[in-house]
Amino acid sequence: MPIAVDIDVMLAKRKMSVGELAERVGITPANLAVLKNGRAKAVRFTTLAALCEVLECQPGDLLRWEAEIPGPADAADAADSTDAIATDAD
Repeated sequence: MPIAVDIDVMLAKRKMSVGELAERVGITPANLAVLKNGRAKAVRFTTLAALCEVLECQPGDLLRWEAEIPGPADAADAADSTDAIATDAD
């Protein structure tokens, strides 16, 4: 996933547990774990704002963009797409 979540880094800097952060933000520890482990599909701005307030940080301290590096399967899919385009032009 191109968005990486660095909540663990801020938790360590603040010497705070996941349970304490979840309680102070007002979300369940399970939902925080989903976000923390990069499995969330979305995050509400209100949740992000609460995380930043409790952790005394900026959104960029919690979230960062990482370029996806295509793996062998992605390269093969791209080659198949190129072949299909070339075939259509014939």
